[in-house]
Amino acid sequence: MWRRRPPGTVIGMILINRLRTALAVAAVIVAPSVGTVLAAPPAPAPAAAAARPATVRDLFAVMPARQRRELAAGRPGAVGNLDGAPVTLRYEANRRSMLAAGIDRPDGDFLLFDPRGRGRVAQVFGDLSTARRIAVLVPGMTNRLANFWRGVGGRSYRSPAVQAAELQRAGAGSGGFAVIAWLGYDTPQGFDEAGRADLARAGAAELERFVAGLVAVRPRATIALLGHSYGSAVIGQAAPRLPAQVTDIAVFGSAGMGVDDVAGLGTGARVWAGQSDQDWVRWVPAVRLFGLGLGAKPAGPGFGARVFATADVHDHDHYLSPGTDSLAALARIAGDLP
Repeated sequence: MWRRRPPGTVIGMILINRLRTALAVAAVIVAPSVGTVLAAPPAPAPAAAAARPATVRDLFAVMPARQRRELAAGRPGAVGNLDGAPVTLRYEANRRSMLAAGIDRPDGDFLLFDPRGRGRVAQVFGDLSTARRIAVLVPGMTNRLANFWRGVGGRSYRSPAVQAAELQRAGAGSGGFAVIAWLGYDTPQGFDEAGRADLARAGAAELERFVAGLVAVRPRATIALLGHSYGSAVIGQAAPRLPAQVTDIAVFGSAGMGVDDVAGLGTGARVWAGQSDQDWVRWVPAVRLFGLGLGAKPAGPGFGARVFATADVHDHDHYLSPGTDSLAALARIAGDLP
């Protein structure tokens, strides 16, 4: 038989729950693994590793607005990179972190910023808060924070930010479409690193968490993942553990995704691939042997991907250039257009 609890008991339970929430928030925010922009810990803290994006979302949902703002101001390096935290709060925190680090690009919207090592950054194009469709662009080798905006070798068409902006413009007609240029992993800086899958595995764990963060704050939006070059290997490693909201995976200029065919990806998402006949990646052997190689080419006939047009792409780096068939195809895929 149900009994009414005394008022003191109810109040006590409320206070205990609030205390637990406060302690959980503190554990996540103060955890060294997401630390500040200036302090780089040697290893992740268990508290941060255990905090799922959905848990982070729920913690912030019960936090007073004033406390949220104070956290973003006092711990910008933590809040800005915390998957599951409110999007606008992460934007605000990352603007602070970028200004503190002397980066002159705080006018954009950023879901990630960390200048340590090769650097991490994720820039949003479009309105993420209302987007019914979100595309995440995963770049490949030799990309790092230092060339994120100017492009590898100073060539703007090789910039993930420029490419994401072009993709968002091309697919903007669909309405409610946002694109994120996600440099959330250490990309290979040479062919010795690019020939192995270890960086792809590490990047996949980061990508899985980032996508889980998007799902936590935008559960009704669908997601497309686009991987260029080695970025496709990162997606390939993450594919079996991606949520159902990821409906499409598109790779281009890919030397391999670490598997022999679409079935090996273990995903229910539609898989698309494109490779220009003038792309040097066609000469990369489609093998995996003694830890080297990334497997079959996704655009090959036996892989089973849906191949899109790339006839007017004349090298490895122009798949997202204005006016190309490949950009039009990728905009349709990313924007979920007919």
